[in-house]
Order: sequence, then structure tokens, then C-alpha cells
Amino acid sequence: MTTKFSKVQEVLENYKSAIYEKDVERFLSTYSSDIHIYDCWENWESIGISNWREMVKEWFKGLSEEGVLLKIDFNDLVVEESSNMAFVRCSIKFAAQNESGEILRQTTNRFTFCLRRVNESWSIIHEHSSLPINIETGKGIFN
Repeated sequence: MTTKFSKVQEVLENYKSAIYEKDVERFLSTYSSDIHIYDCWENWESIGISNWREMVKEWFKGLSEEGVLLKIDFNDLVVEESSNMAFVRCSIKFAAQNESGEILRQTTNRFTFCLRRVNESWSIIHEHSSLPINIETGKGIFN
């Protein structure tokens, strides 16, 4: 079954809820098969949906093993859209919570998404997450 997203906001809502529910296939439904991702965690680049699927499976598996739910919030969201291309920039706060809703840890990353509309459905074709870097230590600044 192919998921259709008639609006860019539907892609973002699916992204958010699929992460919270750790639903690999629903999460991947937001991406094009030729996805190209620049990530700030572990493998800094992922090309193609098969490669991304393996990364996401490991990510969600780790969350399940920890017994945490990952709640995300989009902040400073900007969407620029034409008839078949869209550009989204925002920061995303990731908050790992236990079953009772207690926040165990959280981080905020900057994100840029490029989306393409094909057959009246939007999908992410490029994703770039980043953190500012402390010039003295060379380490990421998480908040």
C-alpha cells in the first residue's frame, strides 16, 4: 500500500507520529526511493531507501530496547512550496520519554527537507540535519 500525502504538512505529521510509534514502514513512506540524507549521527550520509531503512530499523530498535518513546516538536517551521517542489527548514526537538511521560533526555537539531510532488503526492527527496559546532572543541552544540 502506498501512502499519499496531498499536503506538505501531512508529510511532517506522518514523520512525527511514525517516530513516536516507532513504525518503520510508515516513517519510510514519507521518503522517495532515491532519498539522499546528510545526517549528524553516526553515518553522516545515507543514499537510497534501502540504506535508510536499515538505519531507521536500528534507530527504532534501540528506542524499543530502551523502552522510550520519542516525542518530536517542529519549531521555527518555514515551508516554501511551488507546484511540484517544496523546501522546509526548522528545528526539531527530540524528547525521549518513558511510558509515564517523564523526559529522560532531549536534543534539538536543525533540519532542512526538500520534497517533490509526483502523482499528486509529496515525498522527501533530501534531508539534512545539523548542529552548530563549538569552534574551540570541535563538538556539536545540542541546545
